[in-house]
Amino acid sequence: MVIGERNDPYLSFRFLVEIQGLIVGGFSEVSGLQAETEIEEKREGGVNDYVHKLPKITKYQNITLKRGITDSDTLWEWHQDVVNGNIERKTIFVVLLDCEGDEQWRWQFIDAYPVKWTGPDLTAGSSAVAVETIELAHNGIKKG
Repeated sequence: MVIGERNDPYLSFRFLVEIQGLIVGGFSEVSGLQAETEIEEKREGGVNDYVHKLPKITKYQNITLKRGITDSDTLWEWHQDVVNGNIERKTIFVVLLDCEGDEQWRWQFIDAYPVKWTGPDLTAGSSAVAVETIELAHNGIKKG
Protein backbone atom coordinates (compact mmCIF):
# COMPACT_ATOMS: atom_id res chain seq x y z
CA MET A 1 0.00 0.00 0.00
CA VAL A 2 1.30 3.46 -0.93
CA ILE A 3 1.08 6.27 1.63
CA GLY A 4 -1.86 8.50 0.80
CA GLU A 5 -3.54 5.86 -1.37
CA ARG A 6 -7.03 4.96 -0.23
CA ASN A 7 -8.05 1.34 -0.04
CA ASP A 8 -11.77 1.56 0.76
CA PRO A 9 -13.43 -1.00 -1.50
CA TYR A 10 -16.79 -0.61 0.25
CA LEU A 11 -16.75 3.17 0.64
CA SER A 12 -19.42 3.71 -2.03
CA PHE A 13 -21.39 0.59 -1.29
CA ARG A 14 -24.71 -0.40 -2.76
CA PHE A 15 -26.86 -3.44 -2.37
CA LEU A 16 -28.76 -5.56 -4.84
CA VAL A 17 -31.48 -7.99 -3.88
CA GLU A 18 -31.85 -11.16 -5.87
CA ILE A 19 -34.93 -13.38 -5.54
CA GLN A 20 -34.90 -16.84 -7.09
CA GLY A 21 -32.07 -15.77 -9.42
CA LEU A 22 -33.65 -12.46 -10.55
CA ILE A 23 -32.38 -9.03 -9.49
CA VAL A 24 -35.45 -7.18 -8.15
CA GLY A 25 -33.79 -3.91 -7.30
CA GLY A 26 -30.99 -1.87 -5.85
CA PHE A 27 -31.29 -0.85 -2.23
CA SER A 28 -29.78 1.98 -0.24
CA GLU A 29 -30.13 0.30 3.14
CA VAL A 30 -30.32 -3.27 4.41
CA SER A 31 -30.67 -3.99 8.12
CA GLY A 32 -31.28 -7.02 10.29
CA LEU A 33 -28.37 -9.24 9.28
CA GLN A 34 -28.30 -10.87 12.67
CA ALA A 35 -28.29 -14.34 14.21
CA GLU A 36 -28.49 -14.84 17.95
CA THR A 37 -28.20 -18.09 19.88
CA GLU A 38 -30.16 -18.15 23.11
CA ILE A 39 -28.49 -19.64 26.15
CA GLU A 40 -29.78 -21.37 29.23
CA GLU A 41 -27.91 -20.86 32.48
CA LYS A 42 -27.50 -23.86 34.77
CA ARG A 43 -26.01 -23.78 38.22
CA GLU A 44 -24.11 -26.81 39.44
CA GLY A 45 -24.25 -27.73 43.11
CA GLY A 46 -20.99 -26.97 44.88
CA VAL A 47 -19.66 -24.81 42.01
CA ASN A 48 -19.90 -21.18 43.05
CA ASP A 49 -17.42 -19.44 40.75
CA TYR A 50 -19.36 -19.75 37.46
CA VAL A 51 -22.65 -20.72 35.84
CA HIS A 52 -22.83 -23.18 32.93
CA LYS A 53 -24.16 -21.48 29.78
CA LEU A 54 -25.78 -24.01 27.46
CA PRO A 55 -26.80 -23.17 23.89
CA LYS A 56 -30.47 -23.37 22.96
CA ILE A 57 -32.09 -22.20 19.73
CA THR A 58 -30.68 -19.72 17.21
CA LYS A 59 -33.06 -16.95 16.14
CA TYR A 60 -32.81 -14.73 13.08
CA GLN A 61 -33.97 -11.15 12.99
CA ASN A 62 -36.18 -10.04 10.10
CA ILE A 63 -34.29 -8.19 7.38
CA THR A 64 -35.45 -4.75 6.29
CA LEU A 65 -34.80 -3.46 2.78
CA LYS A 66 -35.08 0.24 1.92
CA ARG A 67 -34.95 1.67 -1.57
CA GLY A 68 -36.15 4.57 -3.62
CA ILE A 69 -39.51 4.07 -5.28
CA THR A 70 -39.22 2.37 -8.68
CA ASP A 71 -41.52 1.10 -11.41
CA SER A 72 -40.87 -2.51 -10.36
CA ASP A 73 -43.74 -3.93 -8.36
CA THR A 74 -42.22 -7.39 -7.72
CA LEU A 75 -41.89 -6.90 -3.96
CA TRP A 76 -45.32 -5.25 -3.69
CA GLU A 77 -46.98 -8.14 -5.53
CA TRP A 78 -45.16 -10.71 -3.38
CA HIS A 79 -46.36 -8.94 -0.23
CA GLN A 80 -49.92 -8.79 -1.60
CA ASP A 81 -49.82 -12.54 -2.16
CA VAL A 82 -48.95 -12.98 1.53
CA VAL A 83 -51.78 -10.62 2.53
CA ASN A 84 -54.15 -12.79 0.49
CA GLY A 85 -52.96 -15.97 2.25
CA ASN A 86 -50.69 -17.24 -0.52
CA ILE A 87 -47.36 -17.41 1.32
CA GLU A 88 -44.58 -18.39 -1.03
CA ARG A 89 -41.21 -18.72 0.69
CA LYS A 90 -38.27 -17.81 -1.51
CA THR A 91 -34.48 -17.77 -1.36
CA ILE A 92 -33.21 -14.20 -1.16
CA PHE A 93 -29.68 -12.97 -1.74
CA VAL A 94 -28.43 -9.58 -0.59
CA VAL A 95 -25.37 -8.63 -2.62
CA LEU A 96 -22.90 -5.94 -1.56
CA LEU A 97 -21.27 -4.09 -4.46
CA ASP A 98 -18.04 -2.12 -4.22
CA CYS A 99 -17.47 1.35 -5.69
CA GLU A 100 -16.77 -0.21 -9.11
CA GLY A 101 -20.09 -2.09 -9.07
CA ASP A 102 -18.44 -5.49 -8.56
CA GLU A 103 -19.85 -8.08 -6.16
CA GLN A 104 -17.87 -8.30 -2.92
CA TRP A 105 -20.12 -10.07 -0.42
CA ARG A 106 -23.29 -12.14 -0.64
CA TRP A 107 -25.72 -13.26 2.06
CA GLN A 108 -28.40 -15.89 1.48
CA PHE A 109 -31.69 -15.81 3.39
CA ILE A 110 -33.52 -19.12 3.48
CA ASP A 111 -37.31 -19.48 3.10
CA ALA A 112 -37.97 -15.73 3.19
CA TYR A 113 -41.34 -14.04 2.78
CA PRO A 114 -42.55 -10.46 3.29
CA VAL A 115 -44.23 -9.60 6.58
CA LYS A 116 -44.37 -5.79 6.35
CA TRP A 117 -44.45 -3.21 3.58
CA THR A 118 -44.15 0.52 4.21
CA GLY A 119 -44.84 2.96 1.41
CA PRO A 120 -43.07 6.27 1.01
CA ASP A 121 -43.99 9.53 2.71
CA LEU A 122 -45.17 11.63 -0.21
CA THR A 123 -44.31 15.28 0.34
CA ALA A 124 -44.61 17.57 -2.69
CA GLY A 125 -42.51 20.37 -1.13
CA SER A 126 -39.55 18.11 -0.36
CA SER A 127 -36.58 17.28 -2.53
CA ALA A 128 -36.01 14.00 -0.65
CA VAL A 129 -36.37 10.75 -2.55
CA ALA A 130 -39.46 8.71 -1.71
CA VAL A 131 -38.39 5.50 0.03
CA GLU A 132 -40.20 2.17 0.09
CA THR A 133 -39.46 -0.35 2.86
CA ILE A 134 -40.13 -4.08 2.99
CA GLU A 135 -39.45 -6.44 5.89
CA LEU A 136 -38.80 -10.13 5.32
CA ALA A 137 -38.99 -13.02 7.79
CA HIS A 138 -36.67 -15.96 7.07
CA ASN A 139 -35.32 -19.21 8.49
CA GLY A 140 -31.58 -18.58 8.43
CA ILE A 141 -28.59 -16.78 6.97
CA LYS A 142 -25.72 -18.24 4.98
CA LYS A 143 -22.70 -16.36 3.70
CA GLY A 144 -21.45 -16.82 0.19
